[in-house]
Amino acid sequence: MIIKKLSLYNFKNHSEKKFEFSPQINCFVGNNGVGKTNILDALHYLSVGKSFLGNTDSNNIKREEDFFTIDAEIQNEDSEDIIRISQPKEAKKVIKKNDKSYERLADHIGYLPSVMISPYDSNLISDSGESRRRFLDAMISQTDTEYLFDLIQYQKTIQQRNALLKYFAKNRTWDKDSLEIYDDPMTKFGTKIFNKRKEFVEQLNPIVQNFYQIISGGKEAVSVLYESHLLEQTFEELLKESLERDRMLTYTSKGIHKDDLLFEMDRVLIKKTGSQGQQKSFLISLKLAQMSLVKELTNKTPILLLDDIFDKLDDIRVSQLIELVNRENFGQIFITDTHRERTESVVKKINEESIIFEI
Repeated sequence: MIIKKLSLYNFKNHSEKKFEFSPQINCFVGNNGVGKTNILDALHYLSVGKSFLGNTDSNNIKREEDFFTIDAEIQNEDSEDIIRISQPKEAKKVIKKNDKSYERLADHIGYLPSVMISPYDSNLISDSGESRRRFLDAMISQTDTEYLFDLIQYQKTIQQRNALLKYFAKNRTWDKDSLEIYDDPMTKFGTKIFNKRKEFVEQLNPIVQNFYQIISGGKEAVSVLYESHLLEQTFEELLKESLERDRMLTYTSKGIHKDDLLFEMDRVLIKKTGSQGQQKSFLISLKLAQMSLVKELTNKTPILLLDDIFDKLDDIRVSQLIELVNRENFGQIFITDTHRERTESVVKKINEESIIFEI
């Protein structure tokens, strides 16, 4: 999967921008605040239909404009596809492939897999489990459309069950039989999600460890562990055990919606002991492992989006990272940086056909 051309209209701070890309490495260089990251965000939109920064779609429309549009020409094996994403200010977002609209965003997920590495990834380490669950769900969804369906159904069931618990509390009533209607779908979809998450993390962990050893020069040992209530109990047991607690709290207190990932370095949580350089090395290893596993499971090479990748890495770790990228076939890569000289020096070591865009 190669993005050949990209056109932006009224997207964030870009009124109109057009690019023709190298199939290898493409770099956007310029001062802070000129919109380099916004270009990567547009590429992220092509992959999953939304911003990696968490912005609402309407907030990505350039100020005082009524819409934004992202157009791309994508080489897909033996054919070329045109992807268009349009967001009017007062209407629903539309994603089209070759002039045909998707009925659901979920139908587009997995077409163009991508991996983003950015300074915002530090939230994966510092934030609550919710951000790590979203990350895990996004990884698996790019490899398994059934997983995304199961996840949507589970979330709908949780919302309905929580709404009923709140109704009971508000009206000072209780109907156990009505609540148990949600037990079967929660168990069915939740158990399937649990099994796929567990398997995915088991596959991911050794790849993360290998990449981290390369980037760090073997200085520390890291691991990614899966934490879930279902590791110790069945879903049926969880629901039965937590029923009275759920009634008191007015929400579903246990289940796969409380799962987490544990990021450890030398068997201690990396957020407690890791330096900024170690944490960034870990996050890069995590994302490269994601890319490797998505490629293995889908037979598609994800596009790699690297935002401000060299910041907070010492020269040794930068050299190790470049050697790693040289050795692995990572496909099409997009990089942002503030230093043109550093960018030229690094990317030319990887591929002579790289293109540098001044933004």
